[in-house]
Amino acid sequence: MKLSTLITDYLAYRRALGNRFIVEGFILRSFSRHLGSPELDDIDGERVHSFLFQRCTTLDTTARKRRALAGLYRYALTRRHRALPPLPVLPRVPQSSFVPYIYSRDDLRGLLDAAPKICAVRPSLIEDYALQALLLTLYGAGLRLGEALALNCADVDLQEAVITVRDTKFFKTRLVPIGQGLVRVLAAYRSRRELRHRGPPGAPFFRLRNGAPMNKHVVERTFCRLRAAASVQRDGGPRQQPRLHDLRHTAAVHRLLRWYKDGDDLQQQLPRLATYLGHKDLSATQRYLTLTPQLLRAASQRFEHYAMENHYE
Repeated sequence: MKLSTLITDYLAYRRALGNRFIVEGFILRSFSRHLGSPELDDIDGERVHSFLFQRCTTLDTTARKRRALAGLYRYALTRRHRALPPLPVLPRVPQSSFVPYIYSRDDLRGLLDAAPKICAVRPSLIEDYALQALLLTLYGAGLRLGEALALNCADVDLQEAVITVRDTKFFKTRLVPIGQGLVRVLAAYRSRRELRHRGPPGAPFFRLRNGAPMNKHVVERTFCRLRAAASVQRDGGPRQQPRLHDLRHTAAVHRLLRWYKDGDDLQQQLPRLATYLGHKDLSATQRYLTLTPQLLRAASQRFEHYAMENHYE
């Protein structure tokens, strides 16, 4: 069996399980090209080593490549393809110290207030009201940026207050109920957009000044300017600065904080949050629940109340 055939079968298997496997697919196809797509019996351990430790490759990239190969190896073993040479052992990769940024209410207000200023500067491809609507959608509906940019007009049902998110990270479609505040924001945005760019139901919901669909590159570049104008920043280099994706983290943390304050049963609420965010299990949701001082304080107050009640029973 050729290596390229094994890789094709493996990618089809993983994607059938609901994994996009885009980066892994790129790595494995690159691996096949590097080795010349040999028969499995002809794969040489030194060539595998040279692929992993290519010149100018960082340790993080090498570890990512090895993880992709390890998955392919496990799949090959289940199919009784035992001819693959062992993978080299890598030095331990230090855990990432990156912590998602949780926006405060003042941060969010500052970003919204700064939008007219930075969008008035030519050549700004995004109008201020469109940028504000996008930010509030990411926060208010907890969407990923790619999910928001992929919405078409028919996906945003303001009468029923529901957004339909199609073809998500795990190839699923989900319904996202939204609050009346966000409904009003999106209704105002849609009215202003249609004065200039009326389109069919299948047209993109979020559009640039010229009517073209918003794209990730333009939005992220504009957000960097917006963040600087609003003075929303933290210590560290450029890689440590607040991101658009952190609005999704913030939505999850703020919701958890509200549940703490309201005395809700988190055992019942957390699975609902996982469903709302489009996660397939609770372990994925846990990454979004970054602790903040407010959250720690609320948890402490909840425990103190619980302990005092038990003490006096």
